Amino acid sequence: MSVAAFLDPAGCPAAPPQLQAMGAATRSLHEGVDAHIRRRGVAYLHPESPTLMLDALGSDPVIAWQEGKASFLFAGEGCWSELPQLYARYATTAGLRLIRALRELEAASCVILADCGMQATALCFDVLMHPGAHAVIGRQVYNKTRAYLELLARRLGGAVTVIDDGDLEGLAAALRPETALVFFETFTNPRMRAQDPAALGAIVRAARARGCRARLVIDSTIATPWALRRPLLSTPGVDVVVASGTKALAGQDRDMFGYVATCDGEIGNQVMDLVALRGGNLDWRRAEVIAAGLDEAAQLHARRCQGAARIAAFLARHPRVAEVFHPSLPDHPDAAIVAAHYQRCGSLLSLRVRGHDEEAARRFADVLATTVVVRYALSFDGLTTKVNHHKSVSEYFTPPERLAQGGLDRLVRLAVGVEEPDDIIAALNWALHHGDAVSREQLAAWQQARRAALNLSE
Repeated sequence: MSVAAFLDPAGCPAAPPQLQAMGAATRSLHEGVDAHIRRRGVAYLHPESPTLMLDALGSDPVIAWQEGKASFLFAGEGCWSELPQLYARYATTAGLRLIRALRELEAASCVILADCGMQATALCFDVLMHPGAHAVIGRQVYNKTRAYLELLARRLGGAVTVIDDGDLEGLAAALRPETALVFFETFTNPRMRAQDPAALGAIVRAARARGCRARLVIDSTIATPWALRRPLLSTPGVDVVVASGTKALAGQDRDMFGYVATCDGEIGNQVMDLVALRGGNLDWRRAEVIAAGLDEAAQLHARRCQGAARIAAFLARHPRVAEVFHPSLPDHPDAAIVAAHYQRCGSLLSLRVRGHDEEAARRFADVLATTVVVRYALSFDGLTTKVNHHKSVSEYFTPPERLAQGGLDRLVRLAVGVEEPDDIIAALNWALHHGDAVSREQLAAWQQARRAALNLSE
């Protein structure tokens, strides 16, 4: 029966219209969608790729999804981030695979994906901080993390106390009844301090026994779950792990994502509720690529960590280097903690060149980039080795005296890639011995010539 028979509002045939009788565009689209569903086994609404929502076939799956969400919220075990895909703002099929992998890596009952690490961190802060709440944060925490927490505390009429990394007595003294959050990073950027999760957890647990309700959150972006001898969440007192998976877990400088991991169902579901309200979930394209590449990412991370340790050892004995910061070094201030709790030491290191002021440190980073095998770029844990001047990139607006007070002045950061370590050492050794002779004019000329050679626009 033709479609024309169904177009009169005064009446209609008893049987529904059939797809075979419809127009070519309609048939092509829906036959393609059905064929794709048969191939993938998932009811996507596109003939070639996954989609933001699925064909639910009716209301029953939606009601089941709503009841599943209620079950997670009331039971307090697990998180509704793992419900089947209904709409991609909440979950995607590829995201569910990534969640399962991260749950195993972090020994977590709840994992919530986010579109970047700062999103994951902000979601966690927004859940844990409340009006009048107090937070304690490590001094070397990423400056945007600290800035957001301080902004949030001001809005809520609360306060933030900053303590030095490794100052366990200072942490214990800082905790008070209204403390809601304790936040540290491991390893820190750029001084690469290593946290003692057992000691941090014990201090927070002792404070809870006295009536403090603080939750301990650890950012493990640099360390990754691969660096720890045991998952952070298996340590008593550690409540939440947040991370930027953009770095090591994605591993190739292509895909941004972050996550929150916890065994506290109440926290996990509150974080997921915020994602549902304001967005920030990871899209399926990135989730699919990241989940498929996790095994390779783990191997690349091990390779970068080994290379970084070799390069750090070379720099530590170089006559032109004043200081090197990497957890693999025997004189690292947290060497005993590293030996007890870590099996990898991360791919990031920083150094100070002997006799260099801030401007000379900046120029050294620029000179090192002229070797080409070290690229001047932000972030870390991609394929290529990267260098940057810490103040220019991360602390540009920080007053020099505050920078020096925090021990963050005159630092050059090196993010080791997957090249042969000796090749990076050769570039470093040349820049250390001859970099001072390279003028700003020569650097500018090299950069201009390099752009021309690569057909880059100004």
